[in-house]
Amino acid sequence: MRAPLQQIETSSELPRSADAVVIGGGIVGVFAAYYLARRGMKVALVEKGRIGAEQSSRNWGWCRQQNRDARELPMATRSLDLLERFAAESGEDTGFRRCGLLYLSNDDAELAGWVRWCDFAKTAGVTTHMLDAREASERGIATGRTWKGGVFSPTDGTADPSRAAPAVARAVLRLGGTVLQNCAARGIETAAGRLSGVVTEGGTIRTKLAVMAGGAWASSFCRQLGFRFPQTSIRSSILSVSPGAEGLPDALHTAKISATRRGDGGYTLAISGRGRVDVTPQQLRFSSHFIPMFLKRWRNLAPGGLQGVLSGHETLKRWRLDRPTPMERMRILDPVPDQATIRLTHARALELLPDLAKTRISSAWAGYIDSTPDGVPAIGEIDPVPGFFLAAGFSGHGFGIGSGAGHLLADLVTGSEPIVDPKSYDPRRFDTSAWGKVADF
Repeated sequence: MRAPLQQIETSSELPRSADAVVIGGGIVGVFAAYYLARRGMKVALVEKGRIGAEQSSRNWGWCRQQNRDARELPMATRSLDLLERFAAESGEDTGFRRCGLLYLSNDDAELAGWVRWCDFAKTAGVTTHMLDAREASERGIATGRTWKGGVFSPTDGTADPSRAAPAVARAVLRLGGTVLQNCAARGIETAAGRLSGVVTEGGTIRTKLAVMAGGAWASSFCRQLGFRFPQTSIRSSILSVSPGAEGLPDALHTAKISATRRGDGGYTLAISGRGRVDVTPQQLRFSSHFIPMFLKRWRNLAPGGLQGVLSGHETLKRWRLDRPTPMERMRILDPVPDQATIRLTHARALELLPDLAKTRISSAWAGYIDSTPDGVPAIGEIDPVPGFFLAAGFSGHGFGIGSGAGHLLADLVTGSEPIVDPKSYDPRRFDTSAWGKVADF
């Protein structure tokens, strides 16, 4: 595995029963388990590989409200509050801090879009500041250039992707929950038309409630249940550099490069939206659903290779519950990073932030960002199987809103008042048409 990630010791014995089972140990899954356990439920979380090993440890670490789609903004706002509260409640450290996010631009159209968003943000109670040329150039002094304008969102921040999901998993264990690594969920069992158990490679857990938070694996899993969930993934490549650069913003976005200070003082570097399309059977099946998304993002996408097919996460095959599944053959999605993107990212970063010349590349990795046709996650109970809840398709936003998504799932599972209106996330919106408004990322 190329991306940095803390290893944790978890449970070793599969429980015979649970009040709820969470499938998937990414940031959304661990927070769902945490908030269910806080309500006194007997929770079992099963992860086919390691906690946080896929996209939850392969992202920038941004936790933002700025430039969120209106459908996600309420959850983003609540997520920031929940991250702060989690540290106080659990004593665990996800690395979250409200360091502020800085956006700089010399593009008039981009700046105009940020102005429109800031006007909208005021109506939603979000604190954000448009920067004029002088202010932007002062805040961006590390670039050594002038800027037409920018945005600074002081209440937004970052967390540490290498330790966030493991920290929440430890909190689940302290609350009496079960967390199993290297334990793939193969499918479910039903009785009288309702969920009655989750079948894992280690045996069956009897339960009436389950959450599928399997990231890029969610659609192929749902296919086994007869539920059609349009989802596809893009391979995104990023890198980190060693400590040594001084005077850089904690979190900076420009059209050419984005940089985020890591917990060790180094930086994560990436090109926003850039990725490779590794063709898969599932991608071909749902291709018509993603035409609006592709038309909006095609400039940042390039053809990929066969890694997606070989990984097996977007297969159309059916599997048996008494035999090893694709999840057991590919415990952790760890695709090879696109070296052309890594070289371009590093070159752009050195040009924009000269002090990075004092650093060296410490690691480079890739991850599969799972997306829905409209770029908004699917969160809710699925009709074919009462008691089975889906939480997937976070479209590269899952790390920042994982705490809010986990809380919402716990609300829906227990029938409590939802922390945010769940209507925009209802998976049933894809039953008739997936051609809704594509999110502005």
